[in-house]
Amino acid sequence: MSAEYGLCDLAVVSLRDTEQESDSGMRGSSVNNSKFQADFSEDPRISASAFRYSNGTVKAGSSTDSAVSSEVKLCSVHESELDRYCSTEGRLVCSICVTQGSCEGHTVTQLAERATAVRNQLVDICEKMQLQALRIERFIQHTLSEKERTVQAEASIAREQVVAQVNAVREALEEEEQHLLEAVHREEERVEQCLLTQREHWSKALGTLSNARTSLVHTLTHSTDAMLVISNQEISDRIEEAEGVGNPKDTEKLNLNKDCRNSKLMLGLWASALLLGSSARGPAHLHFDERSVSPLLSLSSDCCTLTFLPKRQRQAPPNNSERFDSWPNAVCSHSISSGTHSWVLEVGTSGAFKVGVCYTSMQRKGPGNDTRLGYNTKSWVFSHYDGDFSFCHNGKNMTIAVVKRPTKVGLLLDWTTQTLLFYDPDTMSVLHTVSQAFTEPLLPACAVADQSISILH
Repeated sequence: MSAEYGLCDLAVVSLRDTEQESDSGMRGSSVNNSKFQADFSEDPRISASAFRYSNGTVKAGSSTDSAVSSEVKLCSVHESELDRYCSTEGRLVCSICVTQGSCEGHTVTQLAERATAVRNQLVDICEKMQLQALRIERFIQHTLSEKERTVQAEASIAREQVVAQVNAVREALEEEEQHLLEAVHREEERVEQCLLTQREHWSKALGTLSNARTSLVHTLTHSTDAMLVISNQEISDRIEEAEGVGNPKDTEKLNLNKDCRNSKLMLGLWASALLLGSSARGPAHLHFDERSVSPLLSLSSDCCTLTFLPKRQRQAPPNNSERFDSWPNAVCSHSISSGTHSWVLEVGTSGAFKVGVCYTSMQRKGPGNDTRLGYNTKSWVFSHYDGDFSFCHNGKNMTIAVVKRPTKVGLLLDWTTQTLLFYDPDTMSVLHTVSQAFTEPLLPACAVADQSISILH
């Protein structure tokens, strides 16, 4: 388009012309190609013969002029022909309006020139529309069709992978189930055999004891003094025989070894199902109970972070019966006595911490083991101290080997199965599992003697 047409004030439709104009060969060259003319000829209001082309631009021809200008419009002020266009005011004007009237000094062009510019712009817009239509057709015919085939292929592969994974898990579960059921059956048979042996042994012992007693009673009741006196050997034999029977004693051999049901595979899948499924949930609004926080610790404003305090920073907090006064402990405000719950604590690089649970009845006053997490029958904790990790309960420490030092420790408490599980949330690896018949509501509990630990939500 020539520079003189840059003055047109048309509101040009914006089209995304992302392809090179060279694809069509339309813009900036002669536009008298058959396809473009055909597009125009399809519109009954426009005849292709109404256009003539010169130097790459479209100009109004005589046939168009006669069609459009069949009725001459006059200026309402000067009664002259409206043969000019005022770009400043955006309206048709006459020559007198330009020289003496309201449009004096405005940007004005001849009506024919303005019409030519408008036509050229419309041609450009139509060309762009045609290009856009071609792109849409190609997108529908090629891109979308190819995308549909690709999606169908990928979906088929995804379905095969899902089925393969589920089948692998199902096969592993079935094999593990069979293995565990057989292990439980063998253990049941072992215990039943032990019980049968014990029953037979003690039945014989009972007969022996009964015979010895009957013999002694007969000797006692039917012997004369002389016979009783000379029956020392017989009496001694019966007494020795009775004493040899011994006393029955219950042993671990008569109990089912519950380890026969343990399986790392089953434990991992069970924990993953609970942790990743919809059944697990953290205690609502879990935070530390400010009343329980030891004076050796500080509690953040959101009640989610415990920080060990150097001696110079410690202050005596208000006295409270719920407060741990000797060990750097704290418990949460939410007790657990049903359902499945999980929560995670950020332990960072702390060199001394404990995370776990305790009964609500655990003692809190004094320096004894009754108030020390992991050193009584009312608390179960995962502990880190002096570079070692361990599980602590009732004063017994079980060393736990970790492949990577965890910066977070997660806890999963399933009340239904009476199971407490410690895990690493970053690797989803199980650190330790506890099977315990909990008899009281439990509180999440922590201790920290280095840096800080925090509840994560």
